[in-house]
Amino acid sequence: MSSPKIRKAFIMSVFPGKESEYAQRHAHVWPELLRVLKEHGVSNYSIFLDEQTSQIFACLEIESEEKFAAIADTDVCKRWWKYMAEIMSSNDDNSPVVRDCRQVFNIE
Repeated sequence: MSSPKIRKAFIMSVFPGKESEYAQRHAHVWPELLRVLKEHGVSNYSIFLDEQTSQIFACLEIESEEKFAAIADTDVCKRWWKYMAEIMSSNDDNSPVVRDCRQVFNIE
């Protein structure tokens, strides 16, 4: 029996004027990155863009926090972060600046 999925949500920011570029890049996410996400237990991943504020809201389901955290150590993730760092708020290691959100309601 598999363990229940963990829901995660977080907010990031794209640089003003780069919203279309952000959407375009995600319309062509690298197959290798998609494979790594799935191999690390990510599913039901959606990203929403608020074009008025340039904020990005992401929500996804994961199998475990440990498997999810391990994605950051993959080569493809590091390359993706570097690719995206030019159009969004990023940390010194190119990882996106992320604000985690706490779930307060859900209906299935």
